Amino acid sequence: MRTLVTGAAGFIGSVVTEKLLEAGHSVVAYDSLKYGHPEAVNPSATFALGDIRDSKLLHDTLKKNEIEAVIHLAAEAYIEESVTDPGIFFDVNSAAGLHMLLSMRDLGINKIVFSSTAAVYGEPKRVPIEETDEKFPVNSYGESKLHFEQTMKWFHSAYGLNHVSLRYFNACGATKDCGEDRKKETHIIPILFDVAEAKRPQFNLFGTDYETPDGTCVRDYVHVSDIATAHILALAKIDDLGERAYNLGSGSGFSNREVIKAAKEVTQVDFPVVDGGRRPGDPAILIASHEKIRSELGWNPEFTDVKTMIETSWRWRASHPNGYRPEALII
Repeated sequence: MRTLVTGAAGFIGSVVTEKLLEAGHSVVAYDSLKYGHPEAVNPSATFALGDIRDSKLLHDTLKKNEIEAVIHLAAEAYIEESVTDPGIFFDVNSAAGLHMLLSMRDLGINKIVFSSTAAVYGEPKRVPIEETDEKFPVNSYGESKLHFEQTMKWFHSAYGLNHVSLRYFNACGATKDCGEDRKKETHIIPILFDVAEAKRPQFNLFGTDYETPDGTCVRDYVHVSDIATAHILALAKIDDLGERAYNLGSGSGFSNREVIKAAKEVTQVDFPVVDGGRRPGDPAILIASHEKIRSELGWNPEFTDVKTMIETSWRWRASHPNGYRPEALII
């Protein structure tokens, strides 16, 4: 299938592109490179430099390449900024997405797999979280993603758009060629690596008094390769599905202390950790139920142990000491 991947030069987009090509799809990789890296894009894909907000360029790219399906990952995603500057989140994640859907409608493209997020649920009332649970986003990131999900539902009923939303929990891990490399890192595992490599002085652990077995937050981690596999399974069955939303997680959780312990074992560095107070808005436990995608699409994550996931990231880090950049990033 001729597939356009937006955000294809980012962490998840690069792996999705890689796996789509392995599955026999042809891929147009569309990315503005605001956050992504051109080196992350598999050379077998056709690269198109463009901002998701450039509706004319995006329309022309869809038309020129005779695209049959879209996998939409391009987004603003920094949680803190989504609170202080919500305008850009609704501009990119909602408004630009709407114009993309209008182009798809006009060109007769009726298949889209959407990179959504667990942030659509907000503070969960129960765990594991199921797809039908109430959705009360607590930031504009989650709200803008939920808004786009709802927009697609209307396009399905009016124009026959078949769509699948994949609500990721904590994406992590790496393949041989693709890994995490952000100019502004907020994810726990790369930050732990920075501390292990003495690029940061210490790891600050936020919250040690939660009602969890060891007092620290518990989170559901899902390997980026398993995320990519879910996209391919969804794309293969999308015409039969019509419209669906699925959680993507391992179905079990790991505490921050467990992640820190695993990172120390993998890196073989006993790096400093400083206990601190809670961050506002951090729920004690976030775990996904993935029974729906397991039963309907046959998705079974290959990676379920956080130490194994961390090992894949560390191997990529060892082979890419400066990430995708030729020089080391000074933090």
